[in-house]
Amino acid sequence: MQKTLIDKLAFIYVQDHKVLVTLSKGKDTWYIPGGKREEGESDTEALVREVYEELSVPLKEDTIDFYGVFEAQAHGKPAGTMVRMTCYTAQFEGELVPSSEIVELDFFEYAQKEKTSHVDYLIFDDLYQKGWIS
Repeated sequence: MQKTLIDKLAFIYVQDHKVLVTLSKGKDTWYIPGGKREEGESDTEALVREVYEELSVPLKEDTIDFYGVFEAQAHGKPAGTMVRMTCYTAQFEGELVPSSEIVELDFFEYAQKEKTSHVDYLIFDDLYQKGWIS
């Protein structure tokens, strides 16, 4: 079986022991916010752009910190299509407001991870084990 890899970035934001998740237009699965790099973009540039496009807030670039890399079967894709999520934490300015293709945002606790994608399960597990979410 041929393995296909989707390489993405994610913005981990925890508030009151819950992690920020988003729901895109036409989707039934929640995702930790983020997206793909555009050609020539660094991780920082792509993360700043994606977060602004989806959540309407500018990240404070000097607070961007690597969190970890997680890989799992891509949700809704053929078997063998994997997604690799390189995750970062950061602070931002302003108020989170869904925009672009994002129709809703929420903060999930660990017990709600079943509403998310396979790779997000792994991220939720890690956040829970580290005591970041409850």
